[in-house]
Parts: sequence; structure tokens; C-alpha cells
Amino acid sequence: MTIYDYQVPTAYGKQLSLADLKGKVLLIVNTATGCGFTPHYEALEKMYETYHEKGLEIIDVPCNQFGHQAPGNDEEIHQFCTLHYHTKFPQMKKADVNGESALPLFTYLKTQQGFKGFGEHKHKVILEKMMAEKDPNWKNSPDIKWNFTKFVVDRRGKVIARFEPTADMNEVEECVAALI
Repeated sequence: MTIYDYQVPTAYGKQLSLADLKGKVLLIVNTATGCGFTPHYEALEKMYETYHEKGLEIIDVPCNQFGHQAPGNDEEIHQFCTLHYHTKFPQMKKADVNGESALPLFTYLKTQQGFKGFGEHKHKVILEKMMAEKDPNWKNSPDIKWNFTKFVVDRRGKVIARFEPTADMNEVEECVAALI
């Protein structure tokens, strides 16, 4: 299977077929409206405004699996994002990214780019402690660890990078810009 074999439910009851995005650079991210990383929306919107006309699509999948930090319904999430961060890219239907009910797209993404660590972020120790309490083998699991994990897909459909929420958003933008 390839990335183009997957669909994502939109917040409005339709299916977004990734096959319709062939030839685009994709930035796929699980988000939350009440997280310490929620300000990433600002950088995501800036990237969208800068690169959308050149071929960038952002697939924003709200997820409530991490600290219950996306408690609203799809419409409330959309209103929050547009009011506070002026987002123009669409939010998909809120969904799980880990476990038995995970969106198949995220199951695929995790097989293409596994977890490689949190880097040297100020929240690294806190996140590692939380992960270790839940799963002693967390470092070896490809599962999404927290809100705002980002996957970058090139124009040919290859998942080329995974950025943890602790990654510098400038690095994410550099990766996207190199593919545009």
C-alpha cells in the first residue's frame, strides 16, 4: 500500500482521499486545542499561507488521546483554530492515532517513520517520564507519543520525515520548503 490508498474522514462527514492529493507535499499532524504545543498552529498556518499555492497540503487530525487535550467536538475545534490561529487549512474529524481504533493512515505513517526521540527540548524530561510510566518499552514503539507529531510526505507519496512535537518548527518548515 501507499499513502494514496488511504482516506481520512473530514469534520463534515465526507472522506478525503489522499489519492486526490497526488503531486502535493503533505504535512500530516495530530493536533489538540488545549496542549502546550497548541501554538504550533501559528507556524502551521504560516507554512500553509506561504506554501499552499506552491503545492503544500496540511492534514490536521485532532486527537484526544493525549491528556484529553482536544475535548471539543469537530465544530468547536474548528472555531477555536480559526478564532485563535486564523487557520485556513481544514481540520479533519477528530480521531485516534494509536491503538485498535487508530486511523489506518496513522498506522501506515508509523510503519514508514518510527519514533526517534524527543531531541533536546525543554519538555523532553517531562515527556520521557510520562511515557515511561505508561509503557516501559515506549522508546522502541513507533506509536505517536503526544499531540503535534508531524509527518512530511513528498510529492511522490514517500513519507520522508517524522517530527515529534518537541522539534523546532523552523526545522519542519525547512523540510517542507526543500520539497516545494
